[in-house]
Amino acid sequence: MQVVYKKNILDVKRGTRVVDLLKTEIDKSKETVIACRFNNEVKALNYPINSNGEIELIDLTSKDGMRIYTRGLIYIIGKAFSETYKDALLTINYQLSHAMFCEVDNMEVTEDMIKKVNEKVKEIVKKDLPIIRKGMTREEAIEFYEREKTLKGKLQLDVENDKNILLYYCENYYNYFYGVMPLSTGCINIFEIKKYKDGFLIRYPSRDNPRALPEHQENKKLLTTLREYDNLHKVLNVDTVYKLNKTVREDTINEYILLDEALHEKKIAGIADEIFKREKVKMILIAGPSSSGKTTFAKRLGLQLRLDGLKPVTISVDNYFVEREQNPKDENGNLDFECLEAIDIDLFNDHLKRLFNGEEIKVPTFNFKTGHKEYKGNTMKLADDEILVIEGIHCLNDELTKEIPKEQKFKVYISALTVLNIDYYNRISTTDTRLVRRIVRDHQFRGYSALHTLQMWDSVNRGEHKNIFKYQEEADVMFNSSLIYELAVLKDYAIPLLKKIDNKYPEFSEAKRLYKMLRYFESIPSNLVPNNSLLREFIGGSVFGE
Repeated sequence: MQVVYKKNILDVKRGTRVVDLLKTEIDKSKETVIACRFNNEVKALNYPINSNGEIELIDLTSKDGMRIYTRGLIYIIGKAFSETYKDALLTINYQLSHAMFCEVDNMEVTEDMIKKVNEKVKEIVKKDLPIIRKGMTREEAIEFYEREKTLKGKLQLDVENDKNILLYYCENYYNYFYGVMPLSTGCINIFEIKKYKDGFLIRYPSRDNPRALPEHQENKKLLTTLREYDNLHKVLNVDTVYKLNKTVREDTINEYILLDEALHEKKIAGIADEIFKREKVKMILIAGPSSSGKTTFAKRLGLQLRLDGLKPVTISVDNYFVEREQNPKDENGNLDFECLEAIDIDLFNDHLKRLFNGEEIKVPTFNFKTGHKEYKGNTMKLADDEILVIEGIHCLNDELTKEIPKEQKFKVYISALTVLNIDYYNRISTTDTRLVRRIVRDHQFRGYSALHTLQMWDSVNRGEHKNIFKYQEEADVMFNSSLIYELAVLKDYAIPLLKKIDNKYPEFSEAKRLYKMLRYFESIPSNLVPNNSLLREFIGGSVFGE
């Protein structure tokens, strides 16, 4: 075989493992190498080379590398629990700031429990035990699951075309994780397990500094919002893909769709009522990451506000950009339209104060071609029963509205905070839900390919981390725009788009990962989605328009 590594062509004997071929490179790497990419597909380091191709090593500074690291850490903790508390029903619930919040469904989590598990985890890591991937035929798997009476990895049987059912073994412990795993337990050496609330946190390093744990950040409002939705769906008994698929097969999914949509309506009405109660509030500031459903949320909130006697009026921050020659540039010398300094904050605040004082303002229109504000005779004045609604990436940052008293502002953070898990060990990332939404919306309404969306996604994420996520706890209220059934609807839109991306593109590995995740879902036809649903913002057919 001939393979390319860092533009060098290497002659390789068929069947040679990547870890053996590049042992010197792996050993001398500045950061821990945990996997590889072969022809743009993520593979374990023991992947046997059986064709010509290109190899890239994956370390912990990459998104894939940190995913594999946390996956391995969760696997080891699962093994540690099985050896210290064999009957414990461990659940990996949600991702917080560089941490996973976990619970034990059938036992009280105590300091003593966490101490014992922590000691066992360190022992497993120190032994540097191999994590071995084993496959079974469907027939063997059916027999295995009947004998073992376990649900670990059983969801794989729901995928009709999967002929090989996989499990990962470490000594006598086995479990299933969708995605590549580290070669051994010794790869996982930086972590912390600590009791938190009525569960515990699994803390891990960040991609920016994989050699140390970041400072712990409290996410009280985020956790409260996640738990509220999670508890409800546990009561409804649809907290995993396995259970969701069961409702589809039993033809009871329509009831769950209506319940999910009713929850959204109830929460939106509650937010409107809270705004109405605060008599001094004159403006609503809405912020959230890409594909959170901000447009539909704002329109549905507007309806509820009108029922309370308030008329929402919008003003666009986009019309308040600074003049082009004053716009800051990023580290690459390109104009940075996402930074706060790109907004004419003084003019914006002056106009807000005038509006709240009952004055009329001349509203600018920003000409993006010339890079200058223009005044075309548009004016604005707030009536006594009107309330200002502003949506934008900086809305949670008080600097945007620094001259407006706090009691006049009501801040809403919105995101698709996914509470559905594939199973009790494999969670679905909130970011993945938003990414699938965006892939479908970009194709439906903007004519973009899935490849284009994936190529832009890292840049989008960087902007979110810089301008939105760090302010989320500043919100007066959080709205979870996720719907427990949405990926089962989006599946049939997204999969054909993802399959168009082949392995000549670096985005192939991400496309394949999303494709494999979506295949676990039983399809739900889009005609079951109500026409006022937030999901309609991404698939079309909304009563609110696109």
